[in-house]
Amino acid sequence: MGRQLSAVLSCDTDFVAWRQSQQEAVERALDRWVCAGAPAGLGDAMRYAVLDGGKRLRPLLVLATCEAVGGQAAAAMRAACAVELIHAYSLVHDDMPCMDNDVLRRGKPTVHVQFGEAQALLAGDALQALAFELLVPGDGSMGDAMSARLCRLLALAAGADGMAGGQAVDLASVGVFLDLPSLEAMHRRKTGALLQASVAMGAASGQVASDTQAALAQYGACVGLAFQVVDDILDVTADSATLGKTAGKDAAADKPTFVSLMGLAQAQGYADRVLDQAHDALRRCGLNDTRTLHALADWVGRRVT
Repeated sequence: MGRQLSAVLSCDTDFVAWRQSQQEAVERALDRWVCAGAPAGLGDAMRYAVLDGGKRLRPLLVLATCEAVGGQAAAAMRAACAVELIHAYSLVHDDMPCMDNDVLRRGKPTVHVQFGEAQALLAGDALQALAFELLVPGDGSMGDAMSARLCRLLALAAGADGMAGGQAVDLASVGVFLDLPSLEAMHRRKTGALLQASVAMGAASGQVASDTQAALAQYGACVGLAFQVVDDILDVTADSATLGKTAGKDAAADKPTFVSLMGLAQAQGYADRVLDQAHDALRRCGLNDTRTLHALADWVGRRVT
C-alpha cells in the first residue's frame, strides 16, 4: 500500500511542479556562483562541467529534506549547490583517461575532450574547492556551527571513506568477481555516500531529533543504493543518446555490476526492495510531511536516464 501511495504522489503534478521549480532555482544559483572569470579559461571549463545538464537529484534531496524539517532555506541552497559541485567534479575526474576514459557526458563531449586533460583536472580541483567555499560564506549569512557541520558531512561523503574510496575499489575491481555484500559496500561509498549526505545536509539545515536523523540516514542510504542498481540496469537497457553517456561501458570494461551479478530481472526486483526500505524509513522518521521525499525515491526508481 505504501509503494502504491508514493507512486501516485510521484506522478502528482504538484511534485513535478516542485521539482522543476527547484531545478531552475539550483541552476540559477550555480550560474551565479560558478563564475567564468577564473584565469586562462578555467572558469569556462568549470561552467561547462556544471551548467545545463543533469537531473540535480542531490540538490533536490537537500532541498526536500530541508523543507521536511523546517530548515533554513538559504543554507540549504548553498548546501544543495555544494553537493552538486562535488558531484560534477567527480564526473570530470572519473571520465578522464586515467579513470573510466569516457568521451560523452550529459549528451556532450566530456570536459577533458572539450578542454584537454590538464584543464579538466584543474576544473575538477576548482569545483571541489568552490563547494566548500560556498559552505563558509564571508557575509555572515550562515552560522559557524552550521558551516562546520555541513562541511564535515560533505567532506566525509567525498573522501576516502566515501566517494573517492568507492572509486578506488571500482578501479581495483575490473575483471574481479564481487559478491553482493562487496558490491553493495563499493557502491554505498562510490555513489551512495553523496546521496546520503545530501539528505543529511538538508536535515542539518534545521534541528531534528536523533531518531529522525537515523531514519533519514537510512532513507538516504537506500535511495543511493537504488540509484546505482537502476544505473546498472540502464547501462544495458538504454542507448547512449537516451542516457547522455556511453551505454554498455561497464560490461565493456568488465566491471562488476548488479546486473552482471544477478541478471536483469533480479536486479530490478532488488532495486524495488531497496526502495521499499527507503519508504519504510520515511514512515518511521516522525516528520509530518515527507511526500516530496517519497516522490523523489520513486523518481529514482522509475528514471529512464
